[in-house]
Amino acid sequence: MDQKKYELEINSAKTLDELSQLEIKYLGRNGQINKLLSEIKNVPNEEKREYGQKVNLLKTEIKKYIEIRKLIVSKEKSEVFFDKTLPGKAYPKGSIHIVSYAIEEITKIFEKIGFIRVSYPEVDWEYGAFESLNMPSGHPARDDVETSFIDVPAHPNLGKMVLTPHTSNGQNREMKRVKTPPIRMINISKCYRPNWDPTHTPMFHQFEGLCVDSDISIVNLRGTLDYFAEKYFGKGTKTRLRPHHFQFTEPSFEVDISCNNCGGIGKYKGEKCRVCKSGWLELGGTGMVHPNVLREGGIDPSANSGWAFGFGIERVIMMKYGLDDIRNYYSGDIRFLEQF
Repeated sequence: MDQKKYELEINSAKTLDELSQLEIKYLGRNGQINKLLSEIKNVPNEEKREYGQKVNLLKTEIKKYIEIRKLIVSKEKSEVFFDKTLPGKAYPKGSIHIVSYAIEEITKIFEKIGFIRVSYPEVDWEYGAFESLNMPSGHPARDDVETSFIDVPAHPNLGKMVLTPHTSNGQNREMKRVKTPPIRMINISKCYRPNWDPTHTPMFHQFEGLCVDSDISIVNLRGTLDYFAEKYFGKGTKTRLRPHHFQFTEPSFEVDISCNNCGGIGKYKGEKCRVCKSGWLELGGTGMVHPNVLREGGIDPSANSGWAFGFGIERVIMMKYGLDDIRNYYSGDIRFLEQF
């Protein structure tokens, strides 16, 4: 093959398409290089080795000339060479965020016992967040230290606008939507409170359970809590109720779960457990729905009763995996998120 001929032909190419055609002409399956290699059978045995080496050297030279010319043409024409026969780049796959995964898991647990997942506003009026829940205007929870108010004109009947401090604002809406019990609601949403420490963040997720029917008691509540603890945390997880006070439930309780990080003993690796400090972790509040809340929702408290609870999703994740700082969920540190 005449070296001057292929050099001139390659260096005369003005476009990437022309170079691609030359690549097929010289290096393709039916190209001139393969034709030269097919002639090796006609070469005397003592010359085959040298003949093969020369053809391979010629192939390398042509390939080099073509690649150099491609770079020159790309630069002159501002064309970007792209070989569509190459495999695509392998990018790392992402995964569901640990909070999103927990929301799916919790939803499935409650669906199995007849609870319907609903969604209600994260921005609400004071009526939905407080009045409808038997919390009068002077209640401490309505102070701006505990609640995030939005700087817009107040509604003449519903009060100021707030970022919902809890998912309980869905109770009144769900009762008015269903109108006639039974009601089995699970409401999962973002909540906002101005707190920031290892077990609190200004924005967090909460899931709210509401059950209303003609013959609902604390026994039903305790059974549901035990069912959730066993399904989510695993067998052997203990629950306990401590008397407390909430405006929207009577009687009211705090719900505790035995700490999985320290096994419920309050110590981890010889030191006080950073997660619970005492062997138990408070998950949230619960109790029997206050008669005033039922009335506000259009439900007759003399014929119906119910219970409600609200748990922080970040907290139940902490208990399940033994995490000691809730702020890690939102740090954006991929090393933490990749563990799940």
